Amino acid sequence: MASQNLPLWLRFVLLIGVAVFAAGAGLLAYRYYTRPATLTVAVGSIDGEAAKAMSAIASELVSTNASVRLKVIDSGTALEAANAFSAGKVDLAVVRGDVGDLSQAQAVVVVSHVVVLIIAPPGSSIDSIDGLKGHAIGVVGGAANAKIVNVLTTEYDLANAKVVFKNLALTDVRQAIQSKQVSALLVAIPLAEKYLSLVRGFFQLDHKKAPVLIPIGSAGAIAETERAFESFDVPKGTLRGSPPVPEDDLTTLRTSLYLVAQKKLGTDLVTRLTQAIMRVRRDLLREQPIFAQITAPSTDQDAYLPLHPGAAAVYNSTTQSFMDEYGNWIYLTPMVLGGVATMLAAAWKFLGIGGPAIPEGPLDSLYALARRIRNVGTDAELSAIEEEIDNILKAERAKSARGDENAVDAVTLNVAAHRLENLIHDRRAALAKKPVVASAA
Repeated sequence: MASQNLPLWLRFVLLIGVAVFAAGAGLLAYRYYTRPATLTVAVGSIDGEAAKAMSAIASELVSTNASVRLKVIDSGTALEAANAFSAGKVDLAVVRGDVGDLSQAQAVVVVSHVVVLIIAPPGSSIDSIDGLKGHAIGVVGGAANAKIVNVLTTEYDLANAKVVFKNLALTDVRQAIQSKQVSALLVAIPLAEKYLSLVRGFFQLDHKKAPVLIPIGSAGAIAETERAFESFDVPKGTLRGSPPVPEDDLTTLRTSLYLVAQKKLGTDLVTRLTQAIMRVRRDLLREQPIFAQITAPSTDQDAYLPLHPGAAAVYNSTTQSFMDEYGNWIYLTPMVLGGVATMLAAAWKFLGIGGPAIPEGPLDSLYALARRIRNVGTDAELSAIEEEIDNILKAERAKSARGDENAVDAVTLNVAAHRLENLIHDRRAALAKKPVVASAA
C-alpha cells in the first residue's frame, strides 16, 4: 500500500495530527451548541419596578450559569414595551394582555396578574360606578389603561354620564386628590404588598378613615366580549385589614402580565428559557415574594394568548431531547444527500461531461511508443526509444521487488516489450531500404 512507503515517524505524526484536528473540531462543535443564548426583552412600567424584577431574573440566570441569558431593555412604559415587541426590535417582552399589538406574541409565562381598582377617597359618598356621574376619575398609568377606560365607558355609558377620565403621573396623584381635581382613582396593579402600600399612600388614612373600593358589577359581561380581561373577586380586607377594605369580596376586572416571545423563536430555545425562569423563580421567592405570581399561562387551545410550543413542552411535560428533536434530520440527511449525489453522478456520466482523468501507467507509455516507432525517421530515434523501453521495464521490476501492488506483472511487460522490439526491427529494415529505393528512382 502507498501508506507503507511513508516513514514510520511521518505516519505517526499524521495520525496524531488527525486526532488533534478531530478533537478540536468536536470541542468547537460542543462549545457552539452549549454556548449561552442571549435574548433581548423589553419591559416598562411607570414605577420602574417591572424592569427591576426582570433584571433580578436576568442576574439569577447568569449566577446559575443558565443556557439562556436575558438582556433587559427598559422601554419606560408597558405600552412602549409592547410597541417595541410588535415592531420586532426585541425577542421577548413583558406585556399586559390588554395593551398593544400582540398578534405576533406567544406566551411563555404569566409574570403577574393586574387587578383593576376604582378607589374613592375616605369620606366620599361614591360607592358605585353610577355614583361617578358628572365626576372626574384620575387614571394612574395613563395610556396603558386606555383599553380599561374604553370598556368601562362603553359598558356603563360613562360618556353620556359626563364622567371625565384624567391621566395622572404618580407624583401628581396625591395632590390631585387633596385639591379635589379628581373624585376617584383608577389603578391597575398586582395585589402585592409593594403596590398596595403605594395605593394607601395616595390617601390620608387613619383608623376611622378608609378609602372606598367601587365594584365593577358587569365584569363578567365585559370579560365575555373582551377576552383580555376576566372577572375577579378582590378578597375581603385586601387593601386594609382592620377595619377591612373592602368589607367583603369585591367584583372587578383582572388582566394578566405576560412574558411573551416572538413566534419565530426556536422551540428548543424557548423550552430552555421557560425551564430556567421557573427554576430561578424558586430562588428569588425568598427575597421578593412578588415572584410567587409567576405561573404557567393557560394551556387551552382557545386561550387568549397562544402558548409558545417551547413553553407548552415544559408545562405539558413533553420536552424533547436533542436526538428526539433532530434525530430524523441526522438520519435522513445523509441518505437524501447520498441519493442526490448518486443521481447527479449518473446524469453526469450519461451526458459524458468531464470524464475522469485516468493517470497514465507503464503500459500506456509503452503503447504510446508503438505509435512513435511507426513514424520515426532515423535510426538514432529508434535507439532513444529502445532506451526509454529499458527504463520503463527497469522501473516496473523495481516496483515488483518492493512489493508494490500497482506494479505491472512481468508477463504483460514482456509481451508488450516483445511487440515493440518487433516494431523497431521492422522500422529499421524499412529505413535501411529507403536510400536504395531513392537511387534507383
